[in-house]
Amino acid sequence: MRTLIVIPIVHTEQDMGSLLVQTRQTYVAKYGPEKWAEHLKSIADFWLGIAQIIKSLDPHYASVRLYQDGLPICGKEEQIVQDVAAQGSKNYQLLVELMALGSRLMGTEDPQLLLREYRFHQDALGDGDSAYQAQRVEQSRQLLLERDRFIADRINATLLVGEVGLLFLGLAHSIEKLMDADILVRQLLPSLREQQAKPQ
Repeated sequence: MRTLIVIPIVHTEQDMGSLLVQTRQTYVAKYGPEKWAEHLKSIADFWLGIAQIIKSLDPHYASVRLYQDGLPICGKEEQIVQDVAAQGSKNYQLLVELMALGSRLMGTEDPQLLLREYRFHQDALGDGDSAYQAQRVEQSRQLLLERDRFIADRINATLLVGEVGLLFLGLAHSIEKLMDADILVRQLLPSLREQQAKPQ
């Protein structure tokens, strides 16, 4: 048996990069600076809770593989994680901590797909009629599906019998139905996944 534990990602300031300024301005304009500070604290508390839950599982770290949404297979995975962790990312700091305990970091995504998605979102600036917007939504959905398939295939091929995979994954993704039958998939925070799945 192989086990995959899916851990939801909530982005910190350091994860957001160039999107941060726009997001902060929009949020502060709508809710005020105090609410922005509360928002950032709640995200920090979220990651503290995630770290505590993982440690409470008391896994045999040498048999744990770490998979990260957005981390390309490139041969420089550890350096990328170290660099982003040094910038303050709670997600990546947790990866560094788990690696120090003996867990193995895995490149998770196809770099070409990540580049395609990046370019797709760069081109999204500007208006368009409803037909154009509907086409963009469908293209975005297809890109996400391709990424999900690649992530699932990567885990299916590299997670060995008796090992535990920790997959840090954004809530927009859905990989459960793409996993091999002998992989037991568990959500670390199932209520958060269920809440995301409900129609808005």
